[in-house]
Amino acid sequence: MISRTHTDHQHHHNSVAGHDGVYVQLDELVRLQHKASGFSFLPRQPVHSILSGRHASRLRGRGLNFEELRDYLPGDDTRNIDWKVTARTRTPYVRIYTEEKDRTVWLLVDQRIGMFFGSKERMKSLVAAEVAAISAWRVLNVGDRVGALVFNDAEISVVPPHRSRERVMQILKQVVEKNHALNIHSELKPDAGKLNEALKQASILARHDCLVCLITDGSGINPETRKHVTRLSEHNDVLTAFIYDPLEKDLPTAGRLRFAGSEGQLEVDTSNRKLRSAFQNDFEQRLQAIQSASKHLSIPVLPIQTIQPVSDQLRDMLGYHQDTKRF
Repeated sequence: MISRTHTDHQHHHNSVAGHDGVYVQLDELVRLQHKASGFSFLPRQPVHSILSGRHASRLRGRGLNFEELRDYLPGDDTRNIDWKVTARTRTPYVRIYTEEKDRTVWLLVDQRIGMFFGSKERMKSLVAAEVAAISAWRVLNVGDRVGALVFNDAEISVVPPHRSRERVMQILKQVVEKNHALNIHSELKPDAGKLNEALKQASILARHDCLVCLITDGSGINPETRKHVTRLSEHNDVLTAFIYDPLEKDLPTAGRLRFAGSEGQLEVDTSNRKLRSAFQNDFEQRLQAIQSASKHLSIPVLPIQTIQPVSDQLRDMLGYHQDTKRF
């Protein structure tokens, strides 16, 4: 969907023709590699979500390999003391671990027709594409493997994980292809179930110590979603980038607005209280479903809105902290 005021209807046509804020271009996603800095998916990083009452969630991080036992030294983490060896030798010993050399990150990128909505600057679908691109470049920059499941209402495309620029480009091309297929006149019917299908596939593909990043507006979340996410989070980290448009949060009284949706053009009167209430209820339900899963499973939620640069928002929420030792 896209919404514009009646008087802005001509601008809407120009925007679509020029793909300005409506469709993403591959070269734009490639250029975002220069913005992929200033934030981190590091282990044990606190993420405070404004959608979940500012409760802190923590990411498990990479898997750890046991390396050696050595004498305890002042400043060592007491949690790493090996009590059995310490009791036997009567000298404190600690177990030393090293991080696994790389980690697999799976990006689940929502490009369904419900994401084809934008009130001011950009479509939710375009913002989701940017989040995916910046994340993929960041993962590559730190030497980890990145793969993706890019889905629309009809299909889920799987790009197996690899640590290479070529693989990032493959992911971006899949995102662009699905993004450009979005069309209000498309014969594709909205499929809320595709979100759960993508999560189910991810739970098969992401076996352990992966980071699974779901990039969506939350449409289609239901009790089955929690089952898939619970299974995923047993052995992996899960993070949600919740994409929303400020208009969804609070539909203003702005007279007649012209919407374009899966059924074609629709003009509505925003002074209608019932309409505004229904619009807001839909947003609240999606928000509460994500908030509930976040609290229940300690999954960080990153609320990403459509009218500010994605890189700035990611840095605000995942930026470096004083207690972060490595970047």
